[in-house]
Amino acid sequence: MKEITVAVIGSGSTYCPELVDGFIKASDSLKLKKISFMDIDERKRTIVGNLCVRMLKKANVDCEIVITDDLDLALQGADFVVTQIRVGMLPARYLDESIPKKYNLIGQETTGIGGMFKALRTIPVIKNICDKIEQICPDAWLINFTNPSGIITEFVLNNTNVKNIGLCNVPIDMLDDVKEITGDDVDITYVGLNHLSWITSIKKEGKELLPGLIESGFSPKVMANIKDDGFDLDCLKAIHGIPSSYLQYYYCREAKLEHQRSDDKTRAQVCMEIEEKLLEMYQDEELCVKPALLDKRGGHKYSLAAVSLINSLANDINDVQVVNVKNNGTLDFMADDDIIEAPCVIGKDGAKPIKVENFDNQHIIALMRVVKAYEKFTVEAAVTGSEEAAIKGLLVHPLVGDWEKATKCFNELKEAHKDYLPEFYNK
Repeated sequence: MKEITVAVIGSGSTYCPELVDGFIKASDSLKLKKISFMDIDERKRTIVGNLCVRMLKKANVDCEIVITDDLDLALQGADFVVTQIRVGMLPARYLDESIPKKYNLIGQETTGIGGMFKALRTIPVIKNICDKIEQICPDAWLINFTNPSGIITEFVLNNTNVKNIGLCNVPIDMLDDVKEITGDDVDITYVGLNHLSWITSIKKEGKELLPGLIESGFSPKVMANIKDDGFDLDCLKAIHGIPSSYLQYYYCREAKLEHQRSDDKTRAQVCMEIEEKLLEMYQDEELCVKPALLDKRGGHKYSLAAVSLINSLANDINDVQVVNVKNNGTLDFMADDDIIEAPCVIGKDGAKPIKVENFDNQHIIALMRVVKAYEKFTVEAAVTGSEEAAIKGLLVHPLVGDWEKATKCFNELKEAHKDYLPEFYNK
């Protein structure tokens, strides 16, 4: 049994009990020597941390536990660093969702102009965490769940020396939903970027099942944080794939905009209400397990994805999981240093992506390339403070693309988030 030390950065997240639940369930193969819960928010750090302590004690997990606001202390001796931070917290997400709709743009926390600003706020903080990892625990694996996960991984793997794998719960949900229908003995081709991904082949005993599944009306369950507008059957036939639910923002753009115009509350406001209910529940000293209400947030199977990855790295399991890594020839149509979301063999040396041969879906190729260009511009803007790079990124993004809307919305969001944008304001 592998003994590990884990640092959870952003432990005030109400998702944190989900992660602890995952470690408890994996205790036959992973022994926690020490776990540090670090967060700058004293109230949430204390409430969530105390629940996590009760969960570990109830499960008879005997390990050292540290609850702190000191990043240096949390990183001491860490084998794995899990980042799940939200810079500016849910009020910043509210701005990302509400300001764009004034310009008839979709406001969403991981894609489009809202997703760009979440990345611009987050990358300077992630950079500081990476600097500290390089100093304090340089051999540690950084497991990043912070959104937008693909862009954060794009920054870390191309701008630091930290060993990093980006993670999302979308792939595991999509693959499990397919296997629920087809059985486990299928060969699935999964291609894309984080929150921009498709299943393009499902083979069983050499027979292609994808067209039949599309005809049957199958689609993976929609994430809890996305209103389901569905995908038109002819749309799925045209793109020759089953998209992740985040593609609804691209293929059902007007419906999504209409929701944002007509809904009484933004998703951020809904999450604030859920979070307060959860924090109230977490304060019950009799509560020693993850509450069911947590599933109403968007992190379904988060713990399974995170702990499975850590287990495979720690115990050199060499199984296949979908994670965010450098392309390195996996997809011929992407650059080697592009971060993609792909099935990888996970062992002690990291994630080795499985090469996709003869991929020729031109629609997916085109959309991946253009969104990757946006992601590269976003990282450049975050690193250099270049507003020009940010605007270039918005002009190529399929959900923006309009000069007047892009510049006016960018300037309003920049001013609204100025406290979290040192790259633009501290030149």
